[in-house]
Amino acid sequence: MSYDRVRDIDPAVADALVGERDRQENTLAMIASENHASEAVLEAQSSELTNKYAEGYPGERYYAGCEYADEVEELAIERAEELWGAEHVNVQPHSGTQANMGVYLAMLDPGDKILSLELEHGGHLSHGHPANFTGKTYEVEQYEVDPETGYIDYEELRAQAEEFDPDIIVSGYSAYPREVEFERVQEAAEAVDAYHLADIAHITGLVAAGVHESPVGVADFVTGSTHKTIRAGRGGIIMCDEQYADDIDAAVFPGAQGGPLMHNVAGKAVGFKEALTPAFEEYAQQVIDNAEALGTRLQEHGFELVSGGTDTHLVLVDLRESHPDTTGTVAEEALEEVGIVLNKNTVPGETRSPFNPSGIRAGTPALTTRGFDEEACAQVADIIYRVVDTPHDDDVKAEATEEVEALCEEFPLYEREGSIIDFE
Repeated sequence: MSYDRVRDIDPAVADALVGERDRQENTLAMIASENHASEAVLEAQSSELTNKYAEGYPGERYYAGCEYADEVEELAIERAEELWGAEHVNVQPHSGTQANMGVYLAMLDPGDKILSLELEHGGHLSHGHPANFTGKTYEVEQYEVDPETGYIDYEELRAQAEEFDPDIIVSGYSAYPREVEFERVQEAAEAVDAYHLADIAHITGLVAAGVHESPVGVADFVTGSTHKTIRAGRGGIIMCDEQYADDIDAAVFPGAQGGPLMHNVAGKAVGFKEALTPAFEEYAQQVIDNAEALGTRLQEHGFELVSGGTDTHLVLVDLRESHPDTTGTVAEEALEEVGIVLNKNTVPGETRSPFNPSGIRAGTPALTTRGFDEEACAQVADIIYRVVDTPHDDDVKAEATEEVEALCEEFPLYEREGSIIDFE
């Protein structure tokens, strides 16, 4: 995009947009919750649906002129139902957090009990952190991963549930590198007559492609983001059995939101259609293969991975053993200098501040979208090792910058014929 029309009106914003485009082209996005949408998704999200208010649902809008908004939302719903096998889907949540809010509002009263994973052990703010609306509205108790293995101890989770007696148990995580056993969480929920919310924000695409266990048909509610591993329009989604459909829809609108962002719903519809292609199944498997290659090479360099490896799209590195004097913040900043963009992250048993933690989280969805394979991801691991090992060495960082630039040129965004991001 040239952003010429924006530049005519607002050169400052145009400069920022061009800068962001260039930043994405010339750096390696390894934040596990980020990806690169296709040009078709970007085009849908910048469409004239930006202008349309469509409060309500298809066929039951509060405003006139919604025939095309209805068509787009119905397509998004139908494709989501096909992708995940859900009986009912709401595609209006503005984000994964607001999808969770919709479930809580529909099924809980203020003061009800939530049992969820501790944030520093891989959970999410919207699962009950005291700074979030969930922690302010509900009584929250949190479970942890096993400190020795880094895995969720499902027997301990069930025992904690029986003692706490929650109204809802939350599974699905933001920094847990292992496949989730949703059936076992469901068993714990049934044992205490609680609902089970599976938040698959990070793994929506992996679940859709069948390379990760699905909670649809197992958990009472499944929420997710639509812009991470699924690579569709930015926002959230709620899936549930038909018996909860009316309550969920009412909680989203008018309960938690006003008019839906119909341009984002259009981006969801287009991205879901892309995800229904055989190419997407190949992509999702490659995401996992790349994460395994990345993690294995990091281990060869002496890094300790939480849980000892990964089954998913991310690796979580605990720096305390290999680099006790290097915090996740120092590592993140040094890597960003050379063009590798990932995030500092807490680790189980964290002893530092969440703003200056002991770990880093690295994901492979965006690299895989660019066309990276296992060999290229192993090369990235080599660069990460050298930079984290000597984060203040300018010569090392200069050499690393050149390698990152070469990788960006080898695997460009939006310009390469036959790219995995090209679904035509």
